[in-house]
Amino acid sequence: MHSINFNELRNAFEFVSFGPSSQHSAYICMDTGVIYWVSTVIDLEEKTPDDLETSDRYIPVPHKNDLKLGQSLALSFISEEIPHDYNFAASLFRKRGAYRRFKELLQSEGKLEKWHAFEANASDIALLDWCKDNNIDLI
Repeated sequence: MHSINFNELRNAFEFVSFGPSSQHSAYICMDTGVIYWVSTVIDLEEKTPDDLETSDRYIPVPHKNDLKLGQSLALSFISEEIPHDYNFAASLFRKRGAYRRFKELLQSEGKLEKWHAFEANASDIALLDWCKDNNIDLI
């Protein structure tokens, strides 16, 4: 297995996590370390191997929800930063557009920048753990 640049992996992770879990994908070639990007909604004009989704030579980059970085992370942040709004924040996730309304709540509380830092840190930690679990060497 070739080593993978962590910034490239993070970019692929953010791409995969941008939208529903089936919309964007990225795969790491375990032989070369090359990351292939795939989308069902954007024409990336990138040539990908025919066996990308079926061969065990490629490992899919996880979506943020696969690493429990969605609603549970958001509510963890609320619990730490603005616990008095926890029940309201939890109710936001029962309807469409929850993440937008969640960010509006954070903006109104002056916590949006702190959330972005919290989310980025949690994502990096989860991604590093995922790499360790999948025997992926990083640069």
